[in-house]
Amino acid sequence: MSLTSVHFKIPSLSALRSASPSPSPSRPLLAAPPISFPLSPKRRPFLFARAIASSKSAASMGDAPDAGMDDVQRRLMFEDECILVDESDRVVGHESKYNCHLWEKILSGNMLHRAFSVFLFNSKYELLLQQRSATKVTFPLVWTNTCCSHPLYRESELIEEDCLGVRNAAQRKLLDELGIPAEDLPVDQFTPLGRMLYKAPSDGKWGEHELDYLLFIVRNVSVHPNPDEVADVKYVNREEMKELLRKADAGEEGLKLSPWFRLVVDNFLFKWWDHFEKGTLKEAADMKTIHKL
Repeated sequence: MSLTSVHFKIPSLSALRSASPSPSPSRPLLAAPPISFPLSPKRRPFLFARAIASSKSAASMGDAPDAGMDDVQRRLMFEDECILVDESDRVVGHESKYNCHLWEKILSGNMLHRAFSVFLFNSKYELLLQQRSATKVTFPLVWTNTCCSHPLYRESELIEEDCLGVRNAAQRKLLDELGIPAEDLPVDQFTPLGRMLYKAPSDGKWGEHELDYLLFIVRNVSVHPNPDEVADVKYVNREEMKELLRKADAGEEGLKLSPWFRLVVDNFLFKWWDHFEKGTLKEAADMKTIHKL
């Protein structure tokens, strides 16, 4: 059976900003606008001092670590607190998303943290994929599963019974990234199928070290991607997924897949896809094993 693929093109964040008629509120002006009327002698020293202060502020921002990081990603990196766990998935603390993804800290310390990967299918057995935004700190512009993120160190996302904390986090992030309302994604509709532990560098500075919960959900939804998070989305059937793998392996079209998605594809995805089509998905679940990949 041939299935129709739906393909959405999302404008880049830089394109949206360049089209804006006025500066973003999150990017305040660093200097006063030109003054077109004569200044009194009393006002000149004040404005001169303000200009000097603005210049110093701009210089310090430019010299700051990660000064080129997108404002949205910077906020998420420093405000979000990931859940640190040991290799048995026991909570041992919490740490900023920034520190959890610094490759130097991953190699030298315990930055293993909980994550989740959602695989959302429609009723035609098609899987929704996303291409990560160009402004993402780790793995920008790679293709991956529907939604990948972290439960945060907060009460609602620390609940371990029936993986409820992870399900709550998945519901929250699907709204943030893809604009899918929570009421369209009831938490009891997420099926946790397994856990995997992996480590992967992104570049010389960033990487991942995650204990990843793998969640399937079958829902027909309307998607409204957030350009700060997502560059593109599309549905694929089995054959289109295999063609995507072939292109990634051949290096065609510059196509790249995230390392966690590739691990799931190579070890679990098509077996689980079979169970999904047969209506036996819950039989495939194994939440006792932590697969070290």
